[in-house]
Amino acid sequence: MSATLAKGQNGPLAMNDVVISIQLTAPADLSALLVTERGKVRSDADFVFFNQPTGPGVNLQPAPAGQPASLAVSLNAVPADIDQIRAVITLDDTNSNFGRFPAPTAIVSDAAGNRLYEYRIDGLNAESIVIALELYRRQGAWKVRAVGQGYAGGFAALVTDHGVSVDDAPAQAAQAPQPAQAPPPPQQPPAYPPPTTPAYPTQQQTPQYGPPGAYPPPPGPGHPPQGGPGYPPPGPGYPPPPGSGAGYPPPGQPVPQQPPAEVSLSKDRAVSLVKGQRVTLRKEGNALTFVKMGLGWDPVRSRGMFGNRTVDIDLDAAVILFADMNPVDVAYYGQLISKDGSIRHQGDNLTGEGEGDDEVILVDLTRIPAHVTTLVFVVTSYKGHTFEQVQNAFCRLVDGVNNGELARYTLAGGMPFTGMAMAKLFRVGNDWKLQALGEGIQAKHPGEAVPQLGRFLVNG
Repeated sequence: MSATLAKGQNGPLAMNDVVISIQLTAPADLSALLVTERGKVRSDADFVFFNQPTGPGVNLQPAPAGQPASLAVSLNAVPADIDQIRAVITLDDTNSNFGRFPAPTAIVSDAAGNRLYEYRIDGLNAESIVIALELYRRQGAWKVRAVGQGYAGGFAALVTDHGVSVDDAPAQAAQAPQPAQAPPPPQQPPAYPPPTTPAYPTQQQTPQYGPPGAYPPPPGPGHPPQGGPGYPPPGPGYPPPPGSGAGYPPPGQPVPQQPPAEVSLSKDRAVSLVKGQRVTLRKEGNALTFVKMGLGWDPVRSRGMFGNRTVDIDLDAAVILFADMNPVDVAYYGQLISKDGSIRHQGDNLTGEGEGDDEVILVDLTRIPAHVTTLVFVVTSYKGHTFEQVQNAFCRLVDGVNNGELARYTLAGGMPFTGMAMAKLFRVGNDWKLQALGEGIQAKHPGEAVPQLGRFLVNG
């Protein structure tokens, strides 16, 4: 017979193998964070979720259709420096919240399915994600504790607070519906991160994103600020603006450059994009419905004592789907098809060798859910090589019907980053637009890239 836990209560675990499952009426995902005594993950490998179902001592087990997965935990296989395993429930619909449904129940069972503990998570309201319970070490033994700590900030806030490859969280509290910066580091003991800390900035803020280390400050949301990094300074003889009056700098001072003008798709040739430039996904007046994003690169060949040598660089393309500021799905080598079926990744290229596209992502624009507003295409370096060791990196948009190339964006020269936000597709009214990005990030895995993409999510 199982024991019923209330919030904050704990109980002993006398066996090595246990299973954590949940009961709730809303579509949701179950995941786990393996954290040290500081309440932080050691790396992205300590985050077990549907795109990374295996971690040290923890495995995400699929369930029948319509049912949430469960977490199988072998406690003797958990590394000694992992102090707690936190079980997290995340609603599929980030625009929803637990207050709309009956309270979920977290269950701990033994390997044979016998229930050991049950915890009904009452008191949730506006949250879309909750740390349900945790398994933790105490004097050489394992115990379970009922937690029930909700997050209104969603996935990004959760991973930020648990140290998943994020530098500085934004610095101001949220005011709905605009996401806002996070508060200063918590003053309470680090056993739990502070709840409800949205991870993305408002339009007026330009926080630092990325992991620790030297990192140039990112441009503002959506595109670089006028006259900022990524735009060449005006040369000598820069022509004066039409007219002269308020709003223009005094004579002798350069006029701020504007972002590149939006261009149109051509019937007979591909558009060559520059950084920040946009193109509407209409060809000859008709909206495109099925497109391919091809991403490619070549490893740099270096000369050594024994001849030419190619560095073994493993780059991975991915597309992250956002609903406004909230990440809702991803297609990459670990999950080739998005949950709604609108995005299909064609597979992993481990070296970059060969001509043409190294990885291709298919996008059916007619099947993308209405709440998805932006698709960000990224390339990450699995082994940590920087783009200084990569040449001829490009992304190109292809008509999925006739395979004709529509637009191409090529990066010249390497950059000291392990990841790159290459391009984005975003909604403007009933249309989709493509924008070339070419912005560096520090990420070896799409999960590490997500918290750094907030600056690209302001569309217009």
